Amino acid sequence: MKKNFLTAAAMICAAGFVVCAENTAYNDTLKSVNLQEVSVVATRATEKTPIAFTNVTSEELEKKNFGQDIPYLLSMTPSVITTSDAGAGIGYTSLRVRGTDGSRVNITANGVPVNDSESHNVFWVNMPDLASSLKDVQIQRGAGTSTNGAGTFGASINLLTATPSYTPYTELNGSYGTYNTHKETFKVGTGLINGKWAFDARLSNIGTDGYIDRAKADLYSYFAQAGYYGGNTMLRMIAFGGTEKTYHAWDYASKEEMKEYGRRYNPCGKYEDKDGNVAFYDNQTDNYIQHNFQLHLSQVLSEYWRLNAALHYTKGDGYYEQYKTDRTLCEYGLYDFIVNGESVEESDLIRKKAMDNGFGGGVFSLMYKKGRIDAVLGGALNQYSGWHFGEVLWVRNYAGEINPNQEYYRNKGKKTDGNIYARANVDIAKGLNAYADLQYRHIKYTIDGVSDTYDWNNGKMQQLAVDESFDFFNPKFGLNWKINPNNRVFASFSVAQKEPTRDNYTDGDPKAYPKSEKLYDYELGYNFGNSFISAGVNLYYMDYTDQLVLTGQLSDTGNPMSVNVPDSYRMGAELSLALRPCSWFDWNINATLSKNRIKNFTEMIYEGEWANPISINHGEVPIAFSPDVTLNNAFNFSWKGFDASLQSQYVSKQYMSNAKSEEQVLDAYFVSNLHLGYTFKLPSVKSVRLGFSVYNVFNEEYENNGYAGAGYNVDDNGEKQIYRYAGYAAQAPINVMGSISLKF
Repeated sequence: MKKNFLTAAAMICAAGFVVCAENTAYNDTLKSVNLQEVSVVATRATEKTPIAFTNVTSEELEKKNFGQDIPYLLSMTPSVITTSDAGAGIGYTSLRVRGTDGSRVNITANGVPVNDSESHNVFWVNMPDLASSLKDVQIQRGAGTSTNGAGTFGASINLLTATPSYTPYTELNGSYGTYNTHKETFKVGTGLINGKWAFDARLSNIGTDGYIDRAKADLYSYFAQAGYYGGNTMLRMIAFGGTEKTYHAWDYASKEEMKEYGRRYNPCGKYEDKDGNVAFYDNQTDNYIQHNFQLHLSQVLSEYWRLNAALHYTKGDGYYEQYKTDRTLCEYGLYDFIVNGESVEESDLIRKKAMDNGFGGGVFSLMYKKGRIDAVLGGALNQYSGWHFGEVLWVRNYAGEINPNQEYYRNKGKKTDGNIYARANVDIAKGLNAYADLQYRHIKYTIDGVSDTYDWNNGKMQQLAVDESFDFFNPKFGLNWKINPNNRVFASFSVAQKEPTRDNYTDGDPKAYPKSEKLYDYELGYNFGNSFISAGVNLYYMDYTDQLVLTGQLSDTGNPMSVNVPDSYRMGAELSLALRPCSWFDWNINATLSKNRIKNFTEMIYEGEWANPISINHGEVPIAFSPDVTLNNAFNFSWKGFDASLQSQYVSKQYMSNAKSEEQVLDAYFVSNLHLGYTFKLPSVKSVRLGFSVYNVFNEEYENNGYAGAGYNVDDNGEKQIYRYAGYAAQAPINVMGSISLKF
């Protein structure tokens, strides 16, 4: 990876020389070139699309982009809540929308799928500081428009990277704050060269010690693009990626552990050394490298027709090491050994779990716009192939031979994902348009090989032979009425379907494969806006069949576990209000009031691992990690280069399991952040921006994520004694960041 960064640095230096040599070439041709987005953006919503969506501009991102991951930069948008393992928004973070977790939120970058094909998650830690290279972000809530990649079951997020600049530029950004958190970013662009070419590049480094003990993160990333503009043809080549090393913080701590050791306590990597003292494994780290390559073509075919097409490939390679205590040796392909005449069946060991994968394919959209008709025919065909394998690196006191990096499991996942959709928006009367969107999606998914789970019934590692095919038809219909320039009302009905994730197969009950899920999404919205006030209300009812809901439990690898429930729903009202009484002040507030329920939930509780299950029927229960109320409030000030924003978020109580147990709850929290900035000019400097942020201004003590589980023991009288447990992701108290940005 270091070689890659040296190469990128050399490219940036070369680009800088080009800027100096060609900085006058664009003047004569600038007026005749239209630098449109070359990306496949046909999946985006407009004011005529009858769905709920929010756009976030690069200017909004820039004001608070001091190193935190993209989920935290989007946290003030309606129905969004964020989580952070390390407690400060850097490292492993995620977001939930309308209570649905990140594996159910479709993410695309320039129309190209970003979600991992097997887990359906987006690991933002693999794309650090991508926000510095974005033009804007659109968040569509609900089923949204037809898109590429993983099925949308709560929202879709479309990232649009910045287009090459007309003019040459250089930009330096740096920030530093509490917990040794820092970010350094260097950006450069050539501007338009000879009216045809433009080049941009970025290098970034982000690091932190984390709020949680040992939750360090060391992240490097790059972004590079070349754009060609030739009349009706536009070509754009993009590469971005990064490398990350983060210490595990995903085990969280119980309330009892926090009380004894403090809120920063991190149980990951804990063991006892040879003298019986508590120690922590130094290399309990996650390590990953990811490269994303995209080639976009935009071709104007005629006055009414335009073609967008893209080829893409993503390469990922990584591993993590983990200290495991008192593990049964046979689970790792090892034999018992003799110490002092006694047979040892369990021992401490260090394991390494790795993956090596590739994902590639193509996407396209053919767009037609004439008169009252705005239509798109689009689709994608993508294929994923990924190896998963594990090795034993060390065993305490082992008296036999361990081959170097002894492998104890290996399996391969393959997935082919294709979809085609046709969408049309037709003006049927003044201000009134009808919307239809029809998508067919086919998925072929296989997993073959040996699992990392030991099959105690057969005395060997579990064999995987998943061979599943899914065919989904997802229609969407709606009406949008622009009553007048200030008033808009819309209504829509959508069907969405989604296949299970890899973990649903490998970490669930081995005797029963999970089912695919189905969603009927009903949306009704109204928006009003003028120069002084804008307001909106969106009512939604999301009716699920066989929804895979989080149980709150974690697998042996720290992954959330889910189970199908026959009938469940999410319903709510999303409210928004913005006031701008004068040029230097505006007030924005949005809230979501919701009810998220499983109609009849039966909890399965096991003795040990998948042994002797018992069931408890709880009737109608709240869906785990789905708050009934979220509220975001922002007071924004700007005057003569100075700007300030006080942003606050309230999230109501969340159950961490579907058992509605008061012992397994994330308490409600109210957190405020203050962002200050001052922008001015200096000789030979286009702009200088100084920033200062205070996070968690009022020092709220809270947790925004966790896990929960249950089991039972049999007492001496043969009675089953149920026990429940939980872990909590503690978040940082008041902390600060300062930043400086120079643009040349």
